[in-house]
Amino acid sequence: MKNLKKAVCAIIFTCTLSSLFQCASPKVATTNFEQQTPFTVKSVVFQEWYAGIKVGGTGINVFVPVSNVNDNVVLNEVYFRNLKGKLVKNGNKYTSVLKNPSRHYTFQKPEKPANYPFDLKDDECVISYTESGKLKYHKVIQINEVAGTYYENGPPSIYSRSASNSMATLDEELEEN
Repeated sequence: MKNLKKAVCAIIFTCTLSSLFQCASPKVATTNFEQQTPFTVKSVVFQEWYAGIKVGGTGINVFVPVSNVNDNVVLNEVYFRNLKGKLVKNGNKYTSVLKNPSRHYTFQKPEKPANYPFDLKDDECVISYTESGKLKYHKVIQINEVAGTYYENGPPSIYSRSASNSMATLDEELEEN
């Protein structure tokens, strides 16, 4: 009888603890991706790069050609291979330089940060955009890779492109599509 009381108390104690921890567990947010967007995304491509100097590191250039963008839409960021970067408009396409935090001389996909909001395959990316002040996300699948590039003097900067033509472009390939 004494063992039965201990077993019942242990079961009640276990159930109580599990219900408390279950309520305190973090909720996994699900993101609804927009199927219909107020712009047209053509074939998205990426290019791995590495810099020739020790502190240059590695990363990815992402090229997002878009058309028919509504006036109330602003493209913000791209999420790709556990990296995130700001989209910068350049003509009829947006570009982003995703710098890898690793100091390796060849590109290695980084570990997913704890606060990274998406689980993506290696050939998928997410574009964040704001439409009439509301943040939305669009998932792009089947991203194509083009030949990597080497930057002799360090990582590329899309923020100073007007002064330099150091980042590779895909104008010829995009015009053919």
